[in-house]
Amino acid sequence: MEIRHLRSFLVLAEERHFGRAAQRLHIAQPALSQQLKTLEREVGTTLLDRSTRHVDLTEAGRLLQDRAGQIIAALERTRTELDLLTAGRAGSVRLGFVGTATYDVLPLVAQRLRAELPAVHLDLRGELLGPDLLDAVREGTLDLAVLRTSAAPGGGLVIHHLRDEPLVAVLPAGHRLAGSSAVDLAAFADEVFVTHPAGHRSTMQPRVLEACRRAGFEPTDVVEVSETGTLVVFIAAGMGVALVPESVRSLRLDGVVYVPLTGAPEFTPLALARRTEASPVVRRVADVVRSVISN
Repeated sequence: MEIRHLRSFLVLAEERHFGRAAQRLHIAQPALSQQLKTLEREVGTTLLDRSTRHVDLTEAGRLLQDRAGQIIAALERTRTELDLLTAGRAGSVRLGFVGTATYDVLPLVAQRLRAELPAVHLDLRGELLGPDLLDAVREGTLDLAVLRTSAAPGGGLVIHHLRDEPLVAVLPAGHRLAGSSAVDLAAFADEVFVTHPAGHRSTMQPRVLEACRRAGFEPTDVVEVSETGTLVVFIAAGMGVALVPESVRSLRLDGVVYVPLTGAPEFTPLALARRTEASPVVRRVADVVRSVISN
């Protein structure tokens, strides 16, 4: 049963007139009659009653009109969806964010993607650690990851540098330096530092400790927490001070102030990782993420 025969039948069933139907279909009337005969032969029954001056549908014709309409509509929807998929404007994308980009970058990216790619289903995951994000992209459990890394691409990954963010101090609202317009990092030499985890689980703690070394001291008391939100809560509770990328300022919490550092600022990079082989929709989403964060 050919789709063109079903389309012709639907027009004929709507017009109930061979001449008008043939005109709409831009074919000769005998050709339309031949298509109908072929279709009736394939379904094994009469579809149109030609016994009167008007063309009427038989019971089988009415059934086929209903089913053929559903088939053609489904085909049109499928064609549209395939076109969107090919153009990278439909499909599903799993996108992860490092904790320090969750509160600022994630909402901005989500808003832009919903506006520009409404047919794309997004699975957004925040408050993850950088090394875990890279592993997830390599393993295929995430399609894209926004994270803090200066690693060279490799291992089947493409890494796009997005921007560099200065580190800022996070202080309890009652801290002696909380009202400063800027502070020297060396002023915190005797403070407890709240940081992300040590070792391979986080890229932030090494950056924080290196910044302290450049300021002339090594923190002697370090409290580790996995999530950026928890880190800021710990600061609000007066459990120490912290250094975070500037975008964490978006995480506003009573009892906490963010203060810039004086002198040459310490920067931490923000990057986007994806696999080398990526679908059109993943590449399209990656382009949107880059345009949002790089501007």
